[in-house]
Amino acid sequence: MTIEVRRDSEIYSKEGGWFSARWHFSFDDYRDPENMGFGPLRVFNDDRLIAGADWPMHPHRDIEGITYVVEGRFEHLDSLGNDGQLPPGSIQRATLGSGMYHSERNGSKTEPMRFLQFWILPDTADLTPENVQRVFTKEDRTDRLLKVIGPDGGPDKPWEKVHQDATVHIASLSPGVEVNHEIGAGRGVYLYLISGDATLNGERLTMGDAAKVKDESSLSIKAGETSELILVDIPLEWTPVGVWAGLRT
Repeated sequence: MTIEVRRDSEIYSKEGGWFSARWHFSFDDYRDPENMGFGPLRVFNDDRLIAGADWPMHPHRDIEGITYVVEGRFEHLDSLGNDGQLPPGSIQRATLGSGMYHSERNGSKTEPMRFLQFWILPDTADLTPENVQRVFTKEDRTDRLLKVIGPDGGPDKPWEKVHQDATVHIASLSPGVEVNHEIGAGRGVYLYLISGDATLNGERLTMGDAAKVKDESSLSIKAGETSELILVDIPLEWTPVGVWAGLRT
């Protein structure tokens, strides 16, 4: 059984003036052979933009880009013509597939914005680019693990689809509340404590800590104080495709 905790102070920090970021895995100019990803979870960033800031248009391909809005107003623009703002609690899935340009903006001219953005590498190369999003309320995720992304999601399900055998869950837990998550054989979990204080199978986590979980059949998460978290459940064995062919993390 393995729960590998990475403390907040150990996660790479990047300051850019108009943005500040915590990069969990190698990304951009951050190179760390010990942290190249976890299964098909390749990037996991906790980003903050100052009021009015714009992360300029840039291209990607063969990526399922998942965005979770933590604070403020997240504004998206892409080369497919999509635009709009998302409030806290919202999820966006951008299938970058055969190639797409996109940008991230702070939709407020007066308030900062915080969002998590992570890449799940897809099970199929050169997918048709697409951008979908859904708003979830604080009540939706209060005192439960709310599934917001899954391989079988879509318009007829209360969660969005991702092109990989992966699920994403969010939760806002009150003090003393405990939730459980079952882990299938051959699978792992990446859990990030966005805020608060909680135990993970008895291992204490505080705000900003992350955990890689392998060889566990279930997780018990108990909040010591009001806590927000995100949980990504992924296969540990997978076949890279497209521009990622041959890669193992």
